[in-house]
Amino acid sequence: MSKIYTKTGDMGTTGLLGGGRVAKDDLRIDAYGTIDEFNAAVGMARALGLEHDFETLLARVQDELFAVGSALADPNPDGPFQAVVGAEHATRLETDIDALEAELPPLTRFILPGGSPQAAHLHLARTICRRAERLVVKLARHPGEHVSGHLVVYLNRLSDLLFVLARAVNYRAGMLDVTWRGL
Repeated sequence: MSKIYTKTGDMGTTGLLGGGRVAKDDLRIDAYGTIDEFNAAVGMARALGLEHDFETLLARVQDELFAVGSALADPNPDGPFQAVVGAEHATRLETDIDALEAELPPLTRFILPGGSPQAAHLHLARTICRRAERLVVKLARHPGEHVSGHLVVYLNRLSDLLFVLARAVNYRAGMLDVTWRGL
């Protein structure tokens, strides 16, 4: 039986998929570490209990996020993980968003994160998704780094999905969105 600790990171480096080591504060590590944090936040929302269709949707999202993290952990543009998330993933998210929006009242005001605990956690996950997206964009612009453009599009759509999903969770629970009153 192997142990969970390897001691290979004790000097502040970590291994990449496909080989090689980088500092634990490397931009690539920050990007896929934030995807991992984001995935944990989605797991927290699921742990609070959601309707079956929302649960199924988020289970799929968590699987896809693991694939995103794998793609980011592999710096080789020809590596086996680079094509795990494609245009079809973002298209599927758009279909999910459209279906959710069809059951919601039109959005006429800015809303604040909140409502039910589940919706609040989905809003938190959305903000972590946006941070991950910023880091992935930054990594993609970094000289010598490769990031599939499909990952950026996917994360952008995913944050939109989480916003709409948080609204849908509140709506189905009979809770109004928390609206911003302005200054």
